[in-house]
Amino acid sequence: MVIALAFVVFLALGIPIAFVLGLTGLTHILSTGNLSFLMNLPQRMFVAADNFNLMAIPFFMLAGELMNFGGITVRLINLARALVGHLKGGLAYVNIFASMILAALMGSANAEASAMSKILVPAMEEDGYDKEFSTAVTAASSIMGPIIPPSMTMIVYGVAAGASIGQLFLAGVVPGVMLALAFSALVFYYARKRNYPVKEEMASMSEIFKAVLSSGPALLVPIIMMGGIISGVFTPTEAAAFASFVAFIVGAFIYRELKLKHLTEVFLNTGVITASIMMIVATANIFGWTLAIEQIPQTIAQGILSLSSYPLVILLLINIFLLIVGAVMETFAAIIILVPVFLPIIQQLGIDPIHFGLIVCLNLVIGLITPPLGVVLFVVSAINKISVEKLSRGVMPFIVVSIVVLFIVTYLPDLVLYIPRLFF
Repeated sequence: MVIALAFVVFLALGIPIAFVLGLTGLTHILSTGNLSFLMNLPQRMFVAADNFNLMAIPFFMLAGELMNFGGITVRLINLARALVGHLKGGLAYVNIFASMILAALMGSANAEASAMSKILVPAMEEDGYDKEFSTAVTAASSIMGPIIPPSMTMIVYGVAAGASIGQLFLAGVVPGVMLALAFSALVFYYARKRNYPVKEEMASMSEIFKAVLSSGPALLVPIIMMGGIISGVFTPTEAAAFASFVAFIVGAFIYRELKLKHLTEVFLNTGVITASIMMIVATANIFGWTLAIEQIPQTIAQGILSLSSYPLVILLLINIFLLIVGAVMETFAAIIILVPVFLPIIQQLGIDPIHFGLIVCLNLVIGLITPPLGVVLFVVSAINKISVEKLSRGVMPFIVVSIVVLFIVTYLPDLVLYIPRLFF
């Protein structure tokens, strides 16, 4: 009772989620009267952050920042325009296709939404697309970032569940492509219903070849990363470090757009975002520890299993719960707190932890664009000067098709696990 009350009060006061988790844990410990627990708080925070796999997060963030400043993002968008820009509603397809490629480079929905908002939303409006649709496509497409490998969300899940991060990365390929196809089907419908324009002629083979050649060095980054992980040459952390190195070489010496003056901002952005993530990881461990003291995970697990013993029903209940949580809680905090709660349940039901990892990640990233508190909605709204209410209305069809993809992934596990089983 104390934990729930403290959590709700601190959250209602507008305190950042990292501090909400830590203060809730501290409040619970003080309420028990066992002050010896206070001695363990620093140790709990340190142990949570002291994980080799989590080192991949700052390296992936660094790689993404180097790509933005190095001109890689623009070239990937140009490649997308050459391939699909001539279709009816072409810039909307470009938005989705470019987001899918960038997802293999950034691994972050917020970073992807920010980059695409600055480049493609103004271009779409200039070509005659209404702002509500342009921003909705951008917000929805960004959730492919944490699904298509590499994914920081999957790294955190892998650490929390003790699951193979390499297998999680491979399992994210099919759901990521399914999201892209589902969003493209919506664009196909709206482009004809609203008669969106065709502003570009079909690119010639020579133009496509030039676009591929120009973006080729950028496309090498995810190929090298995934190839290294699958072959066993790299751990995910080493692959992320190598990706940062390649992104620097490409931006500085091949495209020659990454300058020495940019590095201060690159490292500052990387440091700030990494620090915020690691703070959440550290304080979420305190929160999880207080839950364990009260045996709340076991109580929740027994409660869910008492409702039904059928895996399909249990997965439906978990999906509904996680969709709600994803809209109101930070993704990494939700994973660290809830995965230990659900792991005993899925183990008892014989559900593959890699498959369950995709279910968790999909639920929580859909929450990023779910009103009223989806984080990506606020990022896109602030950059493009559109109200969250209008953006929420525009993004609702994309949420619906995302949930359809979620349930396909939930109830057809072999679809997700085929590629990991092929390589592992």
